[in-house]
Amino acid sequence: MKAEIISIGTELLLGEIVNTNAQYIAKELAGLGIDMYHQSVVGDNVSRLYEAYRVAFQRADLIITTGGLGPTKDDMTKEIAAQFLNRKLVPHNESLKIIEEFFSKRNLPVNDGNRKQGYFPEGAIILPNPNGTAPACIVEHNDKKLILLPGPPREMVPLFETEVIPYLKKYQDKVFVFKVLNISGIGEGHMEEIIMDIVDNQTNPTVAPYAKTQGLTLRIAASGFTYEEAEKLIVPVEKQIRDILGDNIYGEGDITLEAVVAELLMEKKLTIATAESCTGGLLSGRLINYPGISSVFVEGVVTYSNQSKIRLLDVKPETLEKYGAVSQEVAKEMAEGIYRAAGTNIGISVTGIAGPAGETETSPVGLIYIGICMNGTTKVKKLNLSGDRNRIRNMITTSALDLLRREIINLSF
Repeated sequence: MKAEIISIGTELLLGEIVNTNAQYIAKELAGLGIDMYHQSVVGDNVSRLYEAYRVAFQRADLIITTGGLGPTKDDMTKEIAAQFLNRKLVPHNESLKIIEEFFSKRNLPVNDGNRKQGYFPEGAIILPNPNGTAPACIVEHNDKKLILLPGPPREMVPLFETEVIPYLKKYQDKVFVFKVLNISGIGEGHMEEIIMDIVDNQTNPTVAPYAKTQGLTLRIAASGFTYEEAEKLIVPVEKQIRDILGDNIYGEGDITLEAVVAELLMEKKLTIATAESCTGGLLSGRLINYPGISSVFVEGVVTYSNQSKIRLLDVKPETLEKYGAVSQEVAKEMAEGIYRAAGTNIGISVTGIAGPAGETETSPVGLIYIGICMNGTTKVKKLNLSGDRNRIRNMITTSALDLLRREIINLSF
């Protein structure tokens, strides 16, 4: 089965709203083993929506729309679908009754726009929507399936989980199993290079690398007639990848790098404090994302200026004068300074140039130093990163967390 998503709404087309619906549906369809080759976004326009239906029905077996089921005149998803499929729009008495009751309980009048939400293409399967006034529906047309869903995610997601997934599972002839490995401490290009043989020779399971804001992932996907069969296919491929990537794999599934580090700190009862310059608190913020981190996280300081580095971290003025704020020497003194000031087992520091301004001939944008002082011993790592300011700052925090992870479990960095 080949699927296509049509996201409907001028606000999506203009970028006023982030299209999280398409991301969610695509991920769920992948889990069901349904191929996705196309997605489209169309504004609230009759002719363009009609054309979107025409194209989608030519190249897909399953078409899922989101949006355009509301009470206003520009909500035309069902109307254009009925026109395209040459079906009448007919009332669904149960839906109309629910809509009437919804407004009656709130002492509000029901207008024609509200009532049109209870009309559907003839022969449609109605999907009740307990979280809004717009029921969804499924229209089976020849060998094609059209699923019309509301736009608000708080309505769409529950409907998809309770109604759409069970419906689509009836058409599954195989079971799909996924394993996601999370990776840090290695670049995307290098990772792809060393696992290229696995990627090139994949059949079942398949292996797909993804680069995300907070690190890399590898998704291993296998299909079989049973869960057990598919799971067994994953095992040797996962072992092969683990043998190649080793300690660069920090976890599986949805676990974050900060969660792994937080759990290591708590397990080993290691207290920590942070001193940040160019990251401005992002590192401490990611650690504090983890519930219970207060048992080991003591404090974090943002020492953006030279004066604050001297005053709060006891960085020597002559070090700043001789080497500059972005240097191995200053990163070392910052880590040691917060280590002493907070009285923790670990002090970690970050200093660098995130850009776009501030670079010099010897200190380009992306030059970063991360210092870790653990039980009195200090190490400093130099990084040369690229990208815009936000990307660099996010990469710094991910690198700092990974270096911290390696230091705690006695890995070299």
